[in-house]
Amino acid sequence: MYPIDWAILFTTLILIVVYGTWKSRGSRNIDGYLLGNKSLPWWNVCLSIMATQASAITFLSTPGQAYEDGMRFLQFYFGLPLAMVILSITAVPIYHRLKVYTAYEYLENRFDLKTRSLAAFFFLMLRGLSVGITIYAPSLILSTMLDWNINLTTIFIGSLVMIYTVSGGTKAVSMTQKYQLTIIMAGMIIAGMTAFYKLPKDITFTEAFQMAGEMGKLNLINLSFDLSDRYNIWSGLIGGLFLFLSYFGADQSQVGRYLGGKSVGQSRLGLIFNGLLKVPMQFIILYIGILVFVFYQFHQAPVFHNQSLKDKAMQTEYAETISGLEAQYDDVFAKRRGTAEKLVDAIREDNISMLEQSKKEMEQIQSEEKQIRTQVKDQIAAAIPGANTLDKDYVFINFVMTYLPHGLIGLLLAVVFSAAMASTASELNSLASTTAVDIYKRSVKPNADDYHYVKASKWFTAGWAVFGMMFASIANQAENLIQFVNIIGSLFYGTILGIFLSAFYIKYIKSNAIFIAAIVAETVILYCYFFTEVAFLLYNIIGCVVAVAVGLIIQYFENQKTKKAS
Repeated sequence: MYPIDWAILFTTLILIVVYGTWKSRGSRNIDGYLLGNKSLPWWNVCLSIMATQASAITFLSTPGQAYEDGMRFLQFYFGLPLAMVILSITAVPIYHRLKVYTAYEYLENRFDLKTRSLAAFFFLMLRGLSVGITIYAPSLILSTMLDWNINLTTIFIGSLVMIYTVSGGTKAVSMTQKYQLTIIMAGMIIAGMTAFYKLPKDITFTEAFQMAGEMGKLNLINLSFDLSDRYNIWSGLIGGLFLFLSYFGADQSQVGRYLGGKSVGQSRLGLIFNGLLKVPMQFIILYIGILVFVFYQFHQAPVFHNQSLKDKAMQTEYAETISGLEAQYDDVFAKRRGTAEKLVDAIREDNISMLEQSKKEMEQIQSEEKQIRTQVKDQIAAAIPGANTLDKDYVFINFVMTYLPHGLIGLLLAVVFSAAMASTASELNSLASTTAVDIYKRSVKPNADDYHYVKASKWFTAGWAVFGMMFASIANQAENLIQFVNIIGSLFYGTILGIFLSAFYIKYIKSNAIFIAAIVAETVILYCYFFTEVAFLLYNIIGCVVAVAVGLIIQYFENQKTKKAS
């Protein structure tokens, strides 16, 4: 890191905090603090929604996911556009008509206080856990790459977000997110262009694309129906639909974004454009990971991408064994580069037999590299007991720190921090809104004035920020951070969605039935997580279906009991 990198990084972060605090100063009533006085145009709603969903984990972990596993993760988002249409037609007008501060207020109108409180509790559980991961993910990777103390890095990110979120509430979050998302996408595209321009000069963009396809990285669609497969078209269209209906329809971190829209029409447009833009955005981020993969066919990739952890292992008695494995890895790379050049020639000449031969050779080389990498990970694990040797989350940031020119390194680190701040701010704001409105105002102190609730919301924001920073270490052993966040969400979203679907569409189900059904559904989901191999995306379907089905059954028996009593 050069001084110019530090200057760009800290200038960007300071400007975001100062701008958010200044533009949103003076919120003294609860409408202004929690809903931004419902003043946001549709494009600001859209950008705020996208920035909330696209955390630092997205930009650190997704390219590494593509590097290891190809493009199939994109299928996760295939249900998103349909979910946006459904919610625009149903949920948005209901929330606006009832003039609610949170999604869970509606549940008391439809059911009762205990159902509202249960749904709010489920939300606080999932979002409280997630905010810790959202803060911890960039802290873990940046502290490793920059040799910073992990706890200080976590406190640094959490404190920056806390300053302007406590100060300005929803308006501060939305005002800063539009600039954060601009910085994020500009930085990511620059990184992808760098990877492409550092390829051998005679390789075109089309050839790089074809090369990735021949090596199995453009696996966009998987039509097989496999309940244990996390990413296929069915889990994306069906499981993803249920997940996004719950996330955008019943998760206050997103509902709060479009409740701040000027009107029903502005909120609807914000959601619809999020559905239209999110899939292409995710494709771009994944393809940047693919470009890094192609880049490493012609440049030596690290045998282990978490360089800091490897350096620690090299200070132990395992250093000689690791060095020997690295030498083997270098020898295999020499074969890889030659075969990669042969593969490009076959693509140019449209030589089928040469293409097939090159692909077979490349598969053999990849198998050899995988074996060596596995052995290196085993050695590091033995050298540093308890260390997390899953390194795909370090692929992209390691590429940035090694190959981007100075100045751009500072910009990309600002991207990571900005993304962490954008999503964390929304989560803290939603946690504070739900705690203040659904718990504190409703059940603890119902008769205070607006200014009291604004002050309480600020204290709850700060409290959840501290909780997130304290809880952050739970993510340490995650296989892949972006997957871990989605798994946490899937543990609760299905049950929450079942409650809301019953509230919106099934008037037959009453309060006692849905309350008991929600508890049963959550028990089933936790059983699936701990004792089965069912893919996590399907938890959303299972939780929703169980909640609705059990609710219908219980309501039927309650009705029969009522008839007999009368």
